[in-house]
Amino acid sequence: MVCHCGLVTGKNEPVPLKSIEVEVKVNDHVATVSSTLQYENKEEQPLEAIFVFPLPAEAAVCHFSAKIGETEVVAHVKEKKQAREEYDDALSSGQQAFLLEESEQSSDVFQLNVGSLPPGESASIRLEYVTELAVQADDGLRICLPAVLNPRYEPQGVNSGGGGSAQVTSVPASAVPYNLSVKAHVSSPRPISKVESNCPLDPLNYLNPEQTQATISLAAGHKFDRDVELLVYYKDAHQPTPVVESGQASAKPGSLMGDTVVMLSLYPEFPTSVMSSMTSSGEFIFLVDRSGSMSCPMHRGEGAQERIGSARDTLLLLLKSLPMGCYFNIFGFGSNYESFFPKSVEYSQQTMDDALNKVQTMGADMGGTEILEPLKHIYSQSCIPNQPRQLFLFTDGEVGNTKQVLDLVKKNAKSHRCFSFGIGEGASSALISGVAKEGGGHSQFITGTDRMQPKVMQSLRFALQPAVVDIAVDWKVPKGVSVTPLSQPISVLFQGQRSLIYAQLTGESSKQTEGSVTVKYSLAKQPVKNQLCFSLKPAEDTGLTVHRLGARTLIRSLEVEERGGGSEKKATELKDRVVNLSVQSGVSSVFTAFIAVHKGSGEAVKGPMLRRNVPTPRIGGGGGGGGSMRMGRSCRLMKKSTKMYHAAPMAKMRLCAAPMIMCHSAFPGGRTGTENQLGTCKRSLSRDLCEPSSVYCDAGTHSIKHGFEMADNFEMAENTITVPELTRDPLFQLISLQKASGSWVLETALVLVLGKTLEEVDKTKPEQVDQEVWATVLALIWLHGFKIKDQDEWQLLAIKAVAWIQAQNVPFVPECVAAGNALLGCKVQKETLGL
Repeated sequence: MVCHCGLVTGKNEPVPLKSIEVEVKVNDHVATVSSTLQYENKEEQPLEAIFVFPLPAEAAVCHFSAKIGETEVVAHVKEKKQAREEYDDALSSGQQAFLLEESEQSSDVFQLNVGSLPPGESASIRLEYVTELAVQADDGLRICLPAVLNPRYEPQGVNSGGGGSAQVTSVPASAVPYNLSVKAHVSSPRPISKVESNCPLDPLNYLNPEQTQATISLAAGHKFDRDVELLVYYKDAHQPTPVVESGQASAKPGSLMGDTVVMLSLYPEFPTSVMSSMTSSGEFIFLVDRSGSMSCPMHRGEGAQERIGSARDTLLLLLKSLPMGCYFNIFGFGSNYESFFPKSVEYSQQTMDDALNKVQTMGADMGGTEILEPLKHIYSQSCIPNQPRQLFLFTDGEVGNTKQVLDLVKKNAKSHRCFSFGIGEGASSALISGVAKEGGGHSQFITGTDRMQPKVMQSLRFALQPAVVDIAVDWKVPKGVSVTPLSQPISVLFQGQRSLIYAQLTGESSKQTEGSVTVKYSLAKQPVKNQLCFSLKPAEDTGLTVHRLGARTLIRSLEVEERGGGSEKKATELKDRVVNLSVQSGVSSVFTAFIAVHKGSGEAVKGPMLRRNVPTPRIGGGGGGGGSMRMGRSCRLMKKSTKMYHAAPMAKMRLCAAPMIMCHSAFPGGRTGTENQLGTCKRSLSRDLCEPSSVYCDAGTHSIKHGFEMADNFEMAENTITVPELTRDPLFQLISLQKASGSWVLETALVLVLGKTLEEVDKTKPEQVDQEVWATVLALIWLHGFKIKDQDEWQLLAIKAVAWIQAQNVPFVPECVAAGNALLGCKVQKETLGL
């Protein structure tokens, strides 16, 4: 199909889209989303409208209807070619027709054809889908209502087939001529802790004393500069949950829709003895988008960091957190690609330093978004024996060959795990979620004011978990009941991460009313099993949500199998099976479409119908700066002009003759605004004369956004030293000083972060303790004392530090910890440090 974005006309004449109303019903970890779009044709001729829009890749579109005037037409699912022919025939005979179909290149893009909208008439289009809710790093359940359809970067020389690429017609977000309203109803067996969003919300309204039901609405005045995200938090979110749903009364017994379907939400719990030690092996490959759009800000708020800058910070954390003995490499990609090393190298102080030097020079300077070619190169390299390959993909883009990328990842899934990260608004959920699913890994989306680092570090913790092998699922159901799995066999398990299983239950039992499922696997050569019991009695008021999600799961796996090659006969059989299942369940697929025909006046339309375009908001992000993309400038238009401050590599700083005091309150603070470097500024460093009681603090007025300004022409007092440049965040300064082994060296840059002088630190060191051990203990105390809220980011490198200390066989650890607490003003226990 030819993809344009919005209601399209060759003359770019607008059709007023009056409003979009969205109703969300969240039931535990599943959501049903109904969208109603109101249009009005003020033209003098009939109108054919083409509307292209994004949906979550995991969504199962299950209802589509249109109401023109007082007449409502409900669409049905048919084979795509047949549906298109019916649509064309209806239009040529003067009938009104509606066609909804999924893109053949990406499962998260849909096209709606409305033909024809009579002059003076209004149209109300209703679309409904169900979707699973992804679990975030902080255990929130993410609901994304895509409002942004970025252009899909079309790699040069790639034949997009029938799918085409989405050509975005855009206007500034403030000029979007329609409004959006969102209302959500949340219900769960467990209390609802809170609901958050990247957009302003009205207050949460609980509907019962148990706080298991609540409503919330999007505040008026949405600016259309981002997708709408809701994050729902439950108490005891990691409880396994079964949902049993009865079949459709009108469906044939023995069919998917006629039988009972069960959905099991499992949270595997690994033995503590196994999880206490992370694996020290692996080949870690970081594939980082360096297309032009990575120069866009992470969000539109004050002080937003560029995406490529956040990626550099994240790579710093990753490199510092890798275990000794593993292998790694870093690739940057755009219109082409390049790697830091010809092949993966062993992790050491030298290779880490080499990589960090190159990370500092990484820019958003490589053009478009060609993901397929670097993946082919990576997969062409032989795996290192006994070093399981772990691939981390970072991108803000969308590509026109999404399914080719997914097929390549699936083909190589047995040799690696893939963790993916979608950066910014409009990142393709089909691409990000798809590569993680096919690669047996985990996906994360970083939008709004989200920080990339905690989400990435959660995935690294997953990657460092011992590999789960020999996974088997055993069902136990009463005699007379049979089980047909709808999900693909479980291929990967992570500690605390949810796994969903769908199955069709055929038959009945007159006696037993309970069943169970047991997941068995081997972990670090230890047999483990987790069991969940469930009642066969169907839940009430679930509609057909579970059936449709189960059908969608099976449809997706059959589509992938059909693309996987094989005989023409097999491909035809798989396609026919998808079409039959899609028609039976009323759930969309790549081979089917929703079609509705309403008999109007019966008079054939004379001449071509008008086509009209509803523009989408212009925002940053998208596929990069090359190929067929027409973006890039919008990013630069949005970025505010901010003065850049840089320190010389070794800036000179005047010290007072009297001891200088670093205020402890400077360090635990946040990272935004003018207090995000070392704390609240009480005076500028630059050229101010120090008094005996002066306090060393942040040069806030000189380091607002991108660095710490320390002029190299300070007046020189009797004590002068040179210190390294401070980064904008003391946490990252501390992390950057850690050695690959996990230790810290006692140096000026470290004590500067700690807020002390070298003299103070050296004077309080226990005599029997080595300086490197002392520095490492101080760094650990500082992290636990002042940065405990950021523990998700530094936890792995702290584990390395503890392991290094323990390897030194130091007999005076308690004395070290006590002295460190006294020096830094903390009360961190030795056990808290892991020592």
